[in-house]
Amino acid sequence: MFSDWIVSSPMADHWGVCLLVSVVLIVAAVIDGCQLKVPNWLTFPLIIGGWTASAVMYGWPGLGWSLAGTAVGLGLLLPAYAIGGMGAGDVKLLGGVGAWVWGTVTFYAFCLSALVGGLIALAMVVYARKFRHHRAQFSAILTEIFVVRDPSQLAVIAAERKSRMMLLPYGIPIALGTIAYLACMGLMP
Repeated sequence: MFSDWIVSSPMADHWGVCLLVSVVLIVAAVIDGCQLKVPNWLTFPLIIGGWTASAVMYGWPGLGWSLAGTAVGLGLLLPAYAIGGMGAGDVKLLGGVGAWVWGTVTFYAFCLSALVGGLIALAMVVYARKFRHHRAQFSAILTEIFVVRDPSQLAVIAAERKSRMMLLPYGIPIALGTIAYLACMGLMP
């Protein structure tokens, strides 16, 4: 039974859970696209609701898996947030996904979201015809990560650079990647 819970999430097997998560992700993506922010009034209830639903449906083990899923979601994006590359709302949004669909599904949804985010970022750069500028920015960021290594210093450098960069509201790739993953796995109605 334990191995079954690691391979798939019993919560994600409920189409209603996946539909609820998808609706919240769509709302988050729209808000993030308009305001470059995913609000706490959306992320905190998502997280707490996932914990509560998991506990009610599966007892203490469900709550444990939900907490672990939240940790996976937060942990995957926290490094990008720590160095100023992402907003806290995006991190909490993926943590909320983890609260509902648990760790394994969250990990794979993140992988697809990262791919979608990379493609959107590339399309933005190509569309704006600023490939050289952003290639230089990307190179500088990688160099800073390996040379500076101090997250607080990296965050300060990122804040200074922010006005010269195109910003990607990452709630959009999270929504697209997660919903696409849930649909591809047959977890949507």
